[in-house]
Amino acid sequence: MTTDPESTGTAGRPEEPEAGAGTDGTTESAVPGGEGGSGEEPAAHPGTGGDSGERSGDGGDPQQTEAQAELAAQRIERERIERRKAERKGPIQAGGRLSGPAADLLAAVRAVESGDRPVPSAFSEPAPAPRRAAAEPVRPARPAEPVAAPAAPAAEVVESVGAVLAEGGAPGSLAPRVAAALGEGADARLREDPWQLLRITGVRPDQADGFARALLGPQCGPDDERRARATTVWLLEQAALAGHTALEVPAVEAALAQHSVPDPDAAVRSTIAEGEVLVFQDALEPSAPGSEEDEEESRPVRVLIGLERYALAEESLADGLARLIGSVPKEGGPAEDWERAARSRPGSAGELIRAVAAHGLVLHTGGQAARAETAALASGARGLGLRAWAAPHSPAGRDAFAALLGRLDPSGVSAQGAPPPVATVAGLLSGAEGPGRDADGTLALDLLIVLDAPRLDVETAALLVESLPDGARLVLSGDPGVLWSVGPGRVFADLLAAGVCPQIASRTPDPGPIGELVSAIGIGELPQVEAPGKEVVIVPVREAAEAVHRAVQLVADSVPRAIGVPPEQTQVITPGHGGAAGTRALNVALKERLNPGPGRFGGFDPGDRIAYSPAPGRTLPGQVVRADAEGLHLDCAGEPVVVPKEQVERSLRHGWALTAHQAVGQRWPAVVVVLPGDAAQLLTRPWVYTAFGLADRHLSVVHGVEQALPRAVAEIPAKPRTTRLPVLLSTQFPAPGGAPSS
Repeated sequence: MTTDPESTGTAGRPEEPEAGAGTDGTTESAVPGGEGGSGEEPAAHPGTGGDSGERSGDGGDPQQTEAQAELAAQRIERERIERRKAERKGPIQAGGRLSGPAADLLAAVRAVESGDRPVPSAFSEPAPAPRRAAAEPVRPARPAEPVAAPAAPAAEVVESVGAVLAEGGAPGSLAPRVAAALGEGADARLREDPWQLLRITGVRPDQADGFARALLGPQCGPDDERRARATTVWLLEQAALAGHTALEVPAVEAALAQHSVPDPDAAVRSTIAEGEVLVFQDALEPSAPGSEEDEEESRPVRVLIGLERYALAEESLADGLARLIGSVPKEGGPAEDWERAARSRPGSAGELIRAVAAHGLVLHTGGQAARAETAALASGARGLGLRAWAAPHSPAGRDAFAALLGRLDPSGVSAQGAPPPVATVAGLLSGAEGPGRDADGTLALDLLIVLDAPRLDVETAALLVESLPDGARLVLSGDPGVLWSVGPGRVFADLLAAGVCPQIASRTPDPGPIGELVSAIGIGELPQVEAPGKEVVIVPVREAAEAVHRAVQLVADSVPRAIGVPPEQTQVITPGHGGAAGTRALNVALKERLNPGPGRFGGFDPGDRIAYSPAPGRTLPGQVVRADAEGLHLDCAGEPVVVPKEQVERSLRHGWALTAHQAVGQRWPAVVVVLPGDAAQLLTRPWVYTAFGLADRHLSVVHGVEQALPRAVAEIPAKPRTTRLPVLLSTQFPAPGGAPSS
């Protein structure tokens, strides 16, 4: 590791919502555990999962945009999940949604919170029927063609909503979003309950209060039940942006008190009674096999509330995983053929093949070099006659894995003219990529290998699992040290902790000084590594202005001259968007140096590097090609994308500098990580691990945080998220050790 002895810099504030990133929400500190799921850019629609990789022309409707195709597919899947849940009879065990009339729920919660009744008696229910781990869900056939995207609200509806907004002093630009969110009669609903404005991403409670005062006058007060309910739902939505799928009731009540709700307990009960949230009791300790009924009743539980969409997704995911674990996988040849394939691959690659041969769900952990093991698995499975597909999250990841497959098996199907069996997660779900679907609506495959699995949120994971046919195998592969998903949940981490399926840890280390450094960070150390080829360079700075200057100098001059990596293959990474050395300031400076221009097309010029967000929470790096009457033409990982001019401001931003959350899952030949002084509070071990691991050949660190960097690596793990998946899995596999392992 070499050190450039030059000066210093301060940094960006905690990341602010970026219009160009496709979201304008905020996550306030009043939200329990309030670190954004991205830590940076709250996702208005967290369940969208990873980057878009849909390619046009695979049978999709040419009139649909990428985001529309995916959102339509997700909408169909959510409707199907909701139908399944509605068909369930009887109450659900601890860890599931409480059943019964709203009054019973309210009484139970109130009794537990007040201490008038012990927890077990307050939530006593008839014994539920045992769940079968391999239960087969009813699968309605999917339409052969993509469903059209939801129609935009009628002009007269938008106009009437705009009139109400104007009366309350709110921006008229919100009218289309309010009309879409509230539906028919939106103006009347908004006038009757002005706090419905909080359903619009980016609107804060104080802003909704001002709007309500303007509309209601003297009738408006902090104790209004409508305000209390809307604030409760808003807090849960903000918690989802921070990665939680539910929150404990005391945490919600404490957050409500911070927002001047006079009676938080009554607010929670009112919100439950109106059916706007669900309430759960989750056992804090798993039941032991053969435990007596009185012991069962005395077990402590925690009471949580959550939004229905995440509850349904998490329960559907648990059921789908249980189905995979409990079902018999498709053979794909006799056992000796699987064993022969395993013996042909050394070390942990062979172990992975053996585990997949016998199990429907397998977890695989490892860094970048471990992808060779999943490629070996895919190649071996296809050699055994299985329809094996891999699914990374980004187009760049898709292309890189396809190239890896080609190097591993040059005589395989890809070399004979067929497309490689690799599709992005988004493209697979939307139908724009991948094998298509069978007659019953499930994906036409026998083995799915999901790469970068820590990026899966609960909704995307549920959509994937429910799309797999019976007898299919699922491998979730990824590096557990990287940042978690932008959307709610921590699916991969929860599954690793649950121990319900085989886990294969790669023994293939990432090579070189960068690999050595990143591996050490993963265990909480920050060593000085030997870098004879200047693979790792530290550039000390003291001030934000110098941090920006040094970053531009590295990208434009030093790295191309010393390392041979041109500026277009070097990516700048920083913790925040705002501040004197955040992404905004860095992008201004980098554009001025690398592609100066007047920004004739919505602030952009041909040749600009951009970050395109086709849906909230997803980022595709790319470049501006040209602009015409259709809109702005982009090249994103070799795929042409046209952004209509009315969407440019909302979905595009410059992309020479990105945050680690925007960049996760990508790789660049050279990376410049800018750590200005006032970004110190944003650093965690997963952030540093992710940012440093984005570099392939060269890593420069513009270092202005002094001891905050080693302290973050040694002492600051990821902030915890409240999720219910571990409890739901424990009801599926109550015995110690969970499902059998290899």
